[in-house]
Amino acid sequence: MKAIRVHEFGPPEVMRLEEVPELTPGTGQVVVKVYAVGVNPVDTYIRSGSYRPDLKLPYTPGQDAAGVITAVGADVKHRRVGQRVYIARSLSGTYAEQVLCKESQTHPLPEGISFGQGAAIGVPYGAAFRALFQRAHAVAGEAVLVHGASGGVGIAAVQLARAAGLTVIGTAGSEKGKTLVLSQGAHHVLDHHAPAYLDQLSELTCGKGVDVIVEMLANVNLDKDLEAVAVNGRIVIIGSRGRVEIDPRSAMGKEASILGMTLFNASDKELASMHAAFVAGLTNGTLRPIVSREIPLANAAEAHHAVLEASTFGKIVLVP
Repeated sequence: MKAIRVHEFGPPEVMRLEEVPELTPGTGQVVVKVYAVGVNPVDTYIRSGSYRPDLKLPYTPGQDAAGVITAVGADVKHRRVGQRVYIARSLSGTYAEQVLCKESQTHPLPEGISFGQGAAIGVPYGAAFRALFQRAHAVAGEAVLVHGASGGVGIAAVQLARAAGLTVIGTAGSEKGKTLVLSQGAHHVLDHHAPAYLDQLSELTCGKGVDVIVEMLANVNLDKDLEAVAVNGRIVIIGSRGRVEIDPRSAMGKEASILGMTLFNASDKELASMHAAFVAGLTNGTLRPIVSREIPLANAAEAHHAVLEASTFGKIVLVP
């Protein structure tokens, strides 16, 4: 089979499509024929060597994918050959024609959900769910601000929050992005390029401020978030690309919380909980991943350049 391999950390061009041995499942494992691969910003950080520099080389990148099970090992109880699944983490890396997984790393892909959409679930929806419900403990009736709501994680956060009964306010940087955010369930959308755009939150929340902020770019927004958050509000940092200076007094007066978040810290129980919610949401129609671009697997370097562009709406997937 063919797979992308990384033999040295560096720019996107270090990724090469190579012939590698076919996969065989061990006890409690399955092999999945891959039809779509999710591309996430974290994939680029790992490939560059800035994140997980201890990773053993060579390796096959990727966390997310979707496809059909082609082989099962001993003691596999809930998966069968021919079953459509989406993958969230794996044993072998997902940028490949086949992927080896623990049974628990695969999840049923409901009919009506494409393989491309399935590949858009794992990291984006996992990060959004963990931020909203496992870190911020958001509840129905609260107001949430989703920065960068037109991206993969942002769209997931909008859909999840709306389905849970929150008042959802998203931000985007273009008319196309704003239209997309509203179409995914946001009650309001703000232009994050407009001067003092966060001032509008006071009117939208009757002067209270937002209870939860899902922050994708903390090095730019965190200081302003502390002014916008409500008393006892929670700011969950999903992404940051540098350092930031804040005034701690802004947090003190409101008893606001700044919470870090990484999906890799989720326990097995927390992962099982979120994926149960995703399968239910995909089945009842409240969750619908948006795929913006499909790129051939051989052009993985192109996808790594594109996934960090601010103009990306929804999810980029690779097609073997």
